[in-house]
Amino acid sequence: MDLELWQYGLALVAASCIGLSKTGFSGVSLVAVFILEGLFGAKASVGIALPLLILADLCVYPAFRKHGSWKPVWTLLLPTLVGIGIGLFLLDRVSDEVAGKGIGLAIGVMALLQIIKMGKPELMQKMADSKGFGIFAGGLGGIATMMANAAGPLIQIFLISRNFSKLDLLGIGARFFLLINLIKLPLSGGIGIVTWESLWLDLSLAPGILAGVLVGRKAIQYVPQRVFAWMILSFALLASCRLLF
Repeated sequence: MDLELWQYGLALVAASCIGLSKTGFSGVSLVAVFILEGLFGAKASVGIALPLLILADLCVYPAFRKHGSWKPVWTLLLPTLVGIGIGLFLLDRVSDEVAGKGIGLAIGVMALLQIIKMGKPELMQKMADSKGFGIFAGGLGGIATMMANAAGPLIQIFLISRNFSKLDLLGIGARFFLLINLIKLPLSGGIGIVTWESLWLDLSLAPGILAGVLVGRKAIQYVPQRVFAWMILSFALLASCRLLF
């Protein structure tokens, strides 16, 4: 991919935002989405973003491996894999606009449910603790991640609903997305949205990922738990509005 210097600079900013988002500042991933879609188009940008996400996952997992566990990942894995299969089937059959609106609606509903839970915990805790809520979050997250790399807000809201601490949430998220993105890589290569050309571009953008992760690891230490929860919800609602409108 031949990029002018200013275009490569923008792509490097997008990579930095992906790295930063993996350390807990999930909302800045929207900046990466805007930039990559503008530079490469919707489907190509998904293929370019996936290896960058994997690189960020590989950097973040060692940093947070002492926090959280694999148990919540196994709980979400089966419905997420089913969702990935559905997303793979729909990828060439549903327009980007329809898919985006559906994912945006799901993110918005989950964010609003969590806000209600924070205000009236007794009303929503039973639903949040139910097996069906995890199946819903995992399945929809699988569809969202396969079609748009957009599962982050869904999975984070589900984990917040289970009352995990800030660092445990980051540890679980690092495990989950590293596993899921590695599963997606050969599938994305099989349908032609990850190519050798896009991988060479990703390699050149790796310094941006590393810079974002390093900055995020330092910054997240100074964010209180309650602020962190509201930050995720705010960014999730912003992502929902962006996809819907």
